[in-house]
Formats: sequence, C-alpha cells, structure tokens
Amino acid sequence: MGKINRLPPDLANQIAAGEVVERPASVVKELVENAIDAGARRLTVHVELGGKKQVRVEDDGEGMAPEDARLAIERHATSKIRRTEDLAAILTLGFRGEALPAIASVSHLVLRTRARGQESGTEIRVNGGAVAAVTEAGAAEGTMVEVNDLFYNLPARRKFLKSDGAESAQVSRIVTQLALAYPEIGFTLTSAGRTLVRCPPALSLRDRLYQLYGERDDLIEVRKEVGGVRLAGYVAALAEQGPTRGPQNVFINRRIVKDRTIAHAIIDAYSSASIKERSPEVHLFLEMPPEALDVNVHPTKAEVRFRDQSLVHEVVRRGLMDALGQGGVPQLQLRPEHAAQAPIAATIPGVLAGGAYPNRWVPSTADPRVTADPSVDPYVVSGFSRTVTGDPHVDPHVASGFSRTVTAPPSDIRPMIPLGQFRDTFIIAVDDEGVAIIDQHVAHERVLFERVMERLTAGRLESQRLLVPVLLELSASAHQALVARAAELDRLGFEIEGFGAATIKVAAVPALLKIEDSSRALSALAEDLEGLDRGADIQEALRRIAATTACHAAVKANYPLTYEKMTHILDELRATAYSTVCPHGRPVMLRLTRREIEKNFDRI
Repeated sequence: MGKINRLPPDLANQIAAGEVVERPASVVKELVENAIDAGARRLTVHVELGGKKQVRVEDDGEGMAPEDARLAIERHATSKIRRTEDLAAILTLGFRGEALPAIASVSHLVLRTRARGQESGTEIRVNGGAVAAVTEAGAAEGTMVEVNDLFYNLPARRKFLKSDGAESAQVSRIVTQLALAYPEIGFTLTSAGRTLVRCPPALSLRDRLYQLYGERDDLIEVRKEVGGVRLAGYVAALAEQGPTRGPQNVFINRRIVKDRTIAHAIIDAYSSASIKERSPEVHLFLEMPPEALDVNVHPTKAEVRFRDQSLVHEVVRRGLMDALGQGGVPQLQLRPEHAAQAPIAATIPGVLAGGAYPNRWVPSTADPRVTADPSVDPYVVSGFSRTVTGDPHVDPHVASGFSRTVTAPPSDIRPMIPLGQFRDTFIIAVDDEGVAIIDQHVAHERVLFERVMERLTAGRLESQRLLVPVLLELSASAHQALVARAAELDRLGFEIEGFGAATIKVAAVPALLKIEDSSRALSALAEDLEGLDRGADIQEALRRIAATTACHAAVKANYPLTYEKMTHILDELRATAYSTVCPHGRPVMLRLTRREIEKNFDRI
C-alpha cells in the first residue's frame, strides 16, 4: 500500500479553516464581506463570549434560492467568478468559495436565507462540516448565518483563543474597519446585551468617522490622484500630542489590507517632517483599476500585490506629505469656568500690562536688554538670511550664510503680528482669526532644520575651522556612532576623526553653531545616532544630524527678542513646509481662535 493518501473532505476543510478562520473576528469578517457582496444595506452582528460561543450575522441583501444555499456550503462554490480571466479583475470582496465551508467545518452552523421575491426561505444546519438538515423555513429577505461553538472539534485551536474581552475587541475592530469602508451601509454590533457599534447609513466618510470616533479635529484630510491611483482619507496631524501609536486602517478598492509598501510610505511621509518615531493613526482609501493589483495572494485576502509598487508608494507618500504640510494648528481649549470667572486675557498671564507675570512689549527695535553684539546673539549666528520679494533689504539681525528669496509661503499659517514675549520664551501674536502662542525655540528650530535640509540638496553646509581642535571624551558606543557617520557629519559642517578608543578630535563645526555649543551638539548627536539602526540609510542619518544641529543653533528659551526678530521668525515659519511641529515632534504653537474668544465673551 502506498504512503500517499487522499484526505477525506472533512479533514481537508478543517485544514483550510486554519488558513481562513484564525479567530471569531475572522468569521465576522468573512460573513460581513459576503453580506456586502450580496447588496446588504443594513447589517447586524451579534457575538457571545467574544464570538467563541456564538457569532450571528444578519443582512438584508438579495438572499439565496434553495439550490444556491445548498451549494454555498460546499468548498470552492462561488457566484463571484466563473473563469480564469475573472481573477485578473476581481470586483467583489469574496471570490474563493472557501470561507463558508471552512467555518462550517469547525462549528455548528445555521444558515437561514430567503431570496428577494420568494415566499419562503431555506434553513441549513451543518455540524463539523456534515450537513445535518435542510428544511424550508420562514425568514426575512436576506441571509442570517449563525456560528456556534467555534473550534469545538479542534480543542488545540480553541485553547489558543484569547480572553472573551480580547476576542470581542478584535470583533469590534473588524466591524469598525468594515463600517469605515462602507459608510452607505448601516452597521450594528452587540455583545452580551451591550451595543458596541451602531452606525446608521451615512452620506460620507467624514460622517462615518464622526459616528465611530466622535469629533476629531486632530485628523487632517488627504487627497491625491496620480497615474490612475486615487488616495483619500484622514491622518493624524503632525502637531497632535496624543499617543504616538494609533489605528492604521488601509483599504484598497474598499478591501481591508495590510501592505508593507503602504506602511513604509506612511512612515516615510511623517519622517520627512519629524524624526520622532510614530505609528500614526491613519484611515486611508486607495482606488485603482482592479487589473492593477492581485488580491489572490492569501486565503484571508488581506495581502495584495501591485503591478506598479513604486507608483503606489509615491502616491501615498506624496499625498501624506502634502496634507501634513497644510495641517492645522492645535487650539487652546478654555475650560467653561474661565468664561464665568475671568476675562479671556486673564487666561494668558502677562499679556496685559500689570499681568501676573512680567511681559515685554516691543514697539520698536530699541530694547536695552538685547545686546547689540552679534557675537553673543544666538539668533545672529544661526547663519541664515532672508530676502522678501520686492524688498532687497536683508535682515540686519541675521548674519548672512544661507540667503533665499521667498515669494509666497506654502503654509496655511496666516501672516501674524507679534505683540510681545511671554517670559522671554513664547511669542504672543495675533491675526484676523485669533491669538497664537509660539514657542520661539521650537519655531526657529523648524526653520533652521528645513533650511539645512534644503541646503544639503545642493552640497554641504558651511563650516568654521577651529584654531585649536577640540578633544571630546565619549563612551565607546557614542564614539563609534559618530566615527561611523563621519561622512554625513562632514556634509553638515562637522570635521571629526577618532583619537583613541573613546575620544574624537573636532577640527571644524557648522557655521550656524556657536563654538561653545558644538560640544553639546556632538554629544547629543552621538546619542541620536546610537539609536539608529546600522542599516539605516544616509538620508535618515542626515535628518537626525540636521535636527539636532538645528536644535542647538536655534534661539533659546528665556532669551529676549526685538520686534524685528519676532517678525522674522514668524515670517520664516510661514515659509516652511511643516510649520506645526519641530523636527523632534514638539508643537510649534497653540492657537486661541476668534470663535473661542467670542464664545467665552458670550458674543456667539
């Protein structure tokens, strides 16, 4: 007798179930996708014990005739495709004909369905893959699938399921994702008598986001279309100071996917603005011709392959970069009691004369507390000048190093008029839409970072040689981190070389750095570069070096500024691509809108 045997159908179905059905949430996904393909406009999902005891999905779709219902529980029986050519342009969520028989093989399944226009329906009961009964039954138009005791016949699989709460959370996540993809469909999810999700049909994605997540001013809209690939959705703003990790819902032709190309493009877009590591919240929808991708990669249908992978990456990256560059500014939220207890100005101490803290009003350049010696002015040594179109005057308060002409700022930040400083650290400014509080160091750091990166595209930064080289003692790992990136540091203006096992010799530093700040900057750079993967590309290393250099060169907190210098910083900030955060991810400004002010004065 030969060693190779044909597996019995029930065992083959159980093996297939291991690929399609990982947990109760997998069951919910497959059943809901079938309902959507059937034209459902309202869906109800109910789970017990996180779906381990029961999963029930009811829809008002087109339903099935008795003969179709019987075929539906057979493996590789489907209404979605008929010939090989159909695989090249799949338009439905399901198409493999594996999900329902796989689920039925590892549970007690009840299928009750009634086709539209039919007087009665059909009920089929399946236990562990074996059909137990097929009967005529009364049923509403549409389909109900009830899955009981999942993995009852596979105890090894059942014991790997998580707690009821964890499995219920996964079900809630998948229903939320499908509800996002199909705002025109009503979704309801209940568990043990509690309603977890309730979303009536919505007119738009924005309305569906509100139904699921409430008001989300921290999300910004994304829109991009190139080469037949259309991108839309919402992503976390750069200035959002919430968790650095958030849900990432990505859909291609309204199908939930997990794709490394898109994930890399998301990270790449955020890293262009900030070196702060983030896994940001995103809700992205890509649409492309069905023949431009292959969804027949894995039984779960969560993986895809693109015909033009680089195009998809660039559309996502560019779309997010454009949106992040126009992202909004965080708003100050006054507590209700403020309006009842004090005028709005009292919530910003020191803005009015006689406030709780001293404040300097700067009506002219004359300021006795600001030294006229540029050698001790950290703003002057920043090494950047700016020429405004129509005015050949170069700002005398900034030494020439990198000059550029600005025609029209790309930022959404409106022209602001500085009123003064708060504690010599924050610039208070106004425009037609409200009051802004700007962190002067963070704002200048953002300006310098973008100018440095801009200058690097043309070559290297100017450096200043030291009359006497500086020897800097470091740890062995910090020493190695700097020496290994000596070429990148040279492009930024640092000239270093190893001088023993734990010492480096510094012969030159960037012109925009004060010499006394260079040692601290290099120590900080060593720490930044130590955390960088060995295989990280040169561009990532340059971004980190540029960010740290800009931080140490920027005007400091507790430093008085003249009116002209404040104006200069605000004008330069408007000209940056990402004006809401510094390269390390800290917010540049907070805004108190005109509406919020009027609301607190009962003028609305």
